[in-house]
Amino acid sequence: MTALGDVLHLLFTANLWQATLAAAVLLLLPALGGVISERSGVVNIAMEGMMLTGAFFGVAADLAWHNVWLATGVAILAGGLMAVIHAVVSIQFRADQIVSGIAINIFAAGLTVFLVTRVYGLQDVGHVGQSELLPNIDVPGLDQLPFIGQVVFQQNVIVYVALVLLVLTHVVLFRTRLGLRIRAVGEHPQAADTAGINVFLIRYGAVITSGLLSGLAGAFLAIGISNTFVPNMTDGRGYIALAAMIFGKWTPFGAFIACLIFGLGEAIYANNSTIHISQYFLSMLPYVITLVVLAGLVGRSTPPASDGLPYVPGSE
Repeated sequence: MTALGDVLHLLFTANLWQATLAAAVLLLLPALGGVISERSGVVNIAMEGMMLTGAFFGVAADLAWHNVWLATGVAILAGGLMAVIHAVVSIQFRADQIVSGIAINIFAAGLTVFLVTRVYGLQDVGHVGQSELLPNIDVPGLDQLPFIGQVVFQQNVIVYVALVLLVLTHVVLFRTRLGLRIRAVGEHPQAADTAGINVFLIRYGAVITSGLLSGLAGAFLAIGISNTFVPNMTDGRGYIALAAMIFGKWTPFGAFIACLIFGLGEAIYANNSTIHISQYFLSMLPYVITLVVLAGLVGRSTPPASDGLPYVPGSE
């Protein structure tokens, strides 16, 4: 009962939910990218590799130029370039999208380890100075509100950016002509092509957008939270983001709710010093939640009709 009591006490603390929101945003950014990509009909499980690439190049740029905003831009661009590879292989050459995504994840893991040893040797990459990290911003006035002030209005700048992108993604997908075209391409590309929509252009744009968002997530992880780069530091978060997207039924707000659930698991693990539960069990918690969610809900979630199917012009 002591451990249960500790957990219940922790659940009512602002510190836990503040950490939960930050952990959720780290998953939300690639999850939003996944929603956009798969709504256009391209499966993207390469978000792990895109995040990892963004994290490395974000740290490398920050250490080289001592400018966090420039470094963030480099991280976003790095994630986008990885997405270009996935887009060309999957869309232009019609390769199996799952295989392409896995290959990019393996390539990103190997590339970053190679660059670490080649550029920095076997020593530590180095730590980014506190003044060169993505800043935490307390919203004046609102940050003093009881509980909610600390949870929502005392966060890293990327948290606020992600929440804006969440609303923007929903509006674009479901309230604009562009969103209608993206969804049409993902549901029936042949009909969309007949209606004059450039299927390839929409899919390229969607996949590259997912890479840019994953690169931003990598920057948040490396120069917003960790202040350094460690090989494979994404630690499966790209796959968890994919699970969140599926759990959220390919909608931005559904994915956000799933990210909060997974983020809560990570936040509980991060606060394991305050509860009497094995740290090894807590370290498994986010992944256990992922498996439970997928096992219980994937069968009842219906992806876009043409998700994962390459488009061949003129086919029926």
